Amino acid sequence: MQAKLSTMFQSLQVRNYRLFASGQLIKLIGVWMMFIAQDWLVLELSNNSATALGVVTACQFTPVLLLTLLSGRLADRYDKRVLLFAANAFWSLLALGMAVLVLTDLVQLWHVFAFAALLGTANAVETPVRQAFVSELVGTPLLPNALSLNAAVFNSARIVGPAVAGLAIAAFDVGPVFLFTALSSVAPLVNVVRMRTTELHRDALLPRDERASARVVDGLRYVWRRPDLLLPMAIMSVIGMSLFNFQLTLAALAKTVFHTGAASFGLFSTALAVGALGGALSGTGRRSRPSVWLVLGAAIACASFGTLVGLSTAYWLVVALLVPTGFCMVFFAQAANQRIQMGVDAAFRGRVMALWVLVFLGTNPVGAPLIGWVAEHYGAGASIWMGGLISLAAALVALTWQLRHSGARLRFRVLPMPRFYVTSTDC
Repeated sequence: MQAKLSTMFQSLQVRNYRLFASGQLIKLIGVWMMFIAQDWLVLELSNNSATALGVVTACQFTPVLLLTLLSGRLADRYDKRVLLFAANAFWSLLALGMAVLVLTDLVQLWHVFAFAALLGTANAVETPVRQAFVSELVGTPLLPNALSLNAAVFNSARIVGPAVAGLAIAAFDVGPVFLFTALSSVAPLVNVVRMRTTELHRDALLPRDERASARVVDGLRYVWRRPDLLLPMAIMSVIGMSLFNFQLTLAALAKTVFHTGAASFGLFSTALAVGALGGALSGTGRRSRPSVWLVLGAAIACASFGTLVGLSTAYWLVVALLVPTGFCMVFFAQAANQRIQMGVDAAFRGRVMALWVLVFLGTNPVGAPLIGWVAEHYGAGASIWMGGLISLAAALVALTWQLRHSGARLRFRVLPMPRFYVTSTDC
């Protein structure tokens, strides 16, 4: 057990990564608390409008759609550590401003929309830079482990944040939650400054003059010529747009279908995050590039469980199903992320990861308003199971294409345990 735990948390032995992960954990707990408070505030200000939730989600992720590819170019041209500091400083100032508006009772619905857009701008810069920076913190041998721990940090915060936010909103209202978010966002700033630049892994980067000429279009062409990178991005674009809207759909499900309070909404998010944490930790022992079949299988499982969540009519059944849904969701996203990161040249990493962030998060502005409209007119459950069926169809189409493209065959074996497997010479 000790050896297993040592392997699972191996990247934490690297000082720079330890600083990075601890700062992210503190910040993300506050961020997830803010997301819960923000959604609850929108419902209060809009008379329980699911469409308004969709709009604020779109405002939050539209900058990702518009700016992420440019941020990837910045990541390949400039010091990622400096870029991270600047983006996090901008986030801290915005979060403090929002906290002041809420605490003074001056906040209006348009304020929430505006701050969501501005915070999304900070995220559009920070996220691809942070994704690409991990390889500089730990190097290639520890990259799969570090990426899995990143997901574990994210989902640990996702467990703690919503649970604490639900109780804090019930006890103190939303204002103190926004204030805590502003204070917690200082942690990454302090830890980025404390990092030792001499211990960063930057040997594989291009010379400075070649980095200066890095273009967005070169990154797009690079991915287009790589079907092994293009396929997971294509699947993620569909699933991210149609199913990965639980921030919106669970809030509507809790308040409009089950007529519960903030604490119960936090329980939905926590159940999803518990499964997600398991999905993240399950990949910490991986040392090689995940196969395309693993990515496709995880996508099918994720879509299937998401569909079941939407079809469930019992409160505790939804809570129970959200655990495996969260597991499969993060297992799929992490396997796809690792397949991309471990297959990309270091010189293109920033631009390729920017494109990954674009399909992972940038599809939300397209899907969120539509999902919100469906939730408002046909019910929150329908918005979830419809997204699940669309995702399942996309995953099955991708599987069919990959089988034909590689000449592989899908088989089913009954004994000793029923399972599908692929006979192929191409992984």
